[in-house]
Amino acid sequence: MRSETIARNYAEALFELGERSGQTLDYADLIDAVAAAVETTPEVQAILMSPRVPKAEKSRLLGDALRDAPREFVLFLQALVKRGRQQLIREIATEYLGLLDLKLNRIRAGVTLARPADESLRRSIQESLSRQLGKEVIASFSVDPEILGGAVVRVGERIQDGSVRRRMTKLRRQLLSR
Repeated sequence: MRSETIARNYAEALFELGERSGQTLDYADLIDAVAAAVETTPEVQAILMSPRVPKAEKSRLLGDALRDAPREFVLFLQALVKRGRQQLIREIATEYLGLLDLKLNRIRAGVTLARPADESLRRSIQESLSRQLGKEVIASFSVDPEILGGAVVRVGERIQDGSVRRRMTKLRRQLLSR
């Protein structure tokens, strides 16, 4: 089975736990925070991913580190470790956030601009995308001066390239083809 499918199955199980306990949003924050800790803290990554550290020790350390987290959530992570699936935590978090977005009728978009946007421009772009897509849009912004102007918007697999660079390239091709 592919890791994406496995991660999706675990995310669905965690989502169901969150729904039953009324802590769906809390679980989203927790799984994302755990994934970030594993990615950004070499010590945590070394312990969780090492075959030299027994699974029981990994489970105990997770339980100690997440003492204030809901019991079901900690048991879920410990089950991941028991089955040797801890390397999928980031993928599980991503899948979980996708399930939460579906439930809350929202979508994530990546917006690339030529220069940094102030808060009012960000809000305006987000509102415009929300109207166009009929869903709440959660936009992440990045800067790429090479696009020269305009914007490149990625929603899922779709890309809308409204950049000046693309328009200039298109114009150049048209002029050269004559």
